[in-house]
Amino acid sequence: MADLGTGPVAIDTAVFIYFIEEDPRFVPLIDPLFREADQGTRELVTSALTLLEVLVVPYRAGNRMLADRYEALLTRSRGIRLVDLTRDQLRAAAQLRATTGAKTPDALQLVAAISAGCRTFLTNDRRLPDVPGLHVKQLAPYLT
Repeated sequence: MADLGTGPVAIDTAVFIYFIEEDPRFVPLIDPLFREADQGTRELVTSALTLLEVLVVPYRAGNRMLADRYEALLTRSRGIRLVDLTRDQLRAAAQLRATTGAKTPDALQLVAAISAGCRTFLTNDRRLPDVPGLHVKQLAPYLT
């Protein structure tokens, strides 16, 4: 995944799930990225919405240990920045939804990425709209 460019990379929720739950298909692809973040050579950025999204299943299953692992990764890891959503970002997400038809969570993630200065957004979601200045990259094509 050397084609992610320089600077901070925005990471979608699914990528964090693959990493924490050690998805055997994707860990070989994303582990180097998380290692770079831990070494301080790459910043990974995600919106605060990611915290909500990753905690739902562990809470539903009563798996407090898994919930704690997610929260620690997102809030206390070197090289990972959780972007709090501001009122201006909420407006920008509404405009993005209005013009592209993006779903609310996707619009919030994309706006957070742009506001953090990311030029690349790593996801596995094929439904994301094109957004000027942000290159959306899917993980699945790297598997082939």
